[in-house]
Amino acid sequence: MAVTDRRDLTLRLVRGAGQTTLAELAERLGVSEMTVRRDLDELQAQGLVKRVRGGAVALAPPVEAAGFAAREQWQAATKDRLGARAAELIEPGQTILLDAGTTMASLAGHLIARAPLTVVALGLQAAARLADQPGIRLLVLGGESRPGERSLVGYLALQALESLCFDTYLLSIGAVHATAGWTEFDPDDAAVKRAALRRSDCTIAVADSGKLGVRAFARVADLGAVHTLVTDTGADGRAAADTLTALSDAGVHLVHA
Repeated sequence: MAVTDRRDLTLRLVRGAGQTTLAELAERLGVSEMTVRRDLDELQAQGLVKRVRGGAVALAPPVEAAGFAAREQWQAATKDRLGARAAELIEPGQTILLDAGTTMASLAGHLIARAPLTVVALGLQAAARLADQPGIRLLVLGGESRPGERSLVGYLALQALESLCFDTYLLSIGAVHATAGWTEFDPDDAAVKRAALRRSDCTIAVADSGKLGVRAFARVADLGAVHTLVTDTGADGRAAADTLTALSDAGVHLVHA
């Protein structure tokens, strides 16, 4: 797994748990505790976590708000490539539900070339990139903007989703695992994704290979709930390979960018 991908996952694991230990992170990531220490030191230097004896804790929301901006720069070229490939799968005239996250913010720019589209955005960054674009009818759901992620969650978001139907859901996911399925690091995000899956005819997940073989805190769905996964070719390790096999066995179409 690339260093930037591993640090992204480390950050999400710490945030999902609130506080976690070096041993827990090392086991989940499949690396040594020394590697975890180095990654946590770097994340602390960026103001994203706080190191404590034997582990790390998530920072309070006012400091955490820098998280999206920091992570947006990690693997930017990969995210742009994934976004471009995913956008090619969208047909003009569709109604699209666009998930939150840094990869989706990158994908948003590529959707403009697929216009006309109706796009419902679950992330504030993606919405900003689509606003006032020719051929894009943009709707933004209500809800609470989760600090550090800028994803729309909570009761209002869930209620809005239940009143709408979508041709395609472009899903951003924190982790996907052969036995655990599609999972997220925050229960609020997971709840929104479950509702979105129910309201969509087709779901296309977009995730870099660093998410493969990783199990996060909150379950979203079984592997077969997603129709297509767009990912890169950098998958490394037994867990990632097993997950790709399980996805294929579950009928998920794999598209590499």
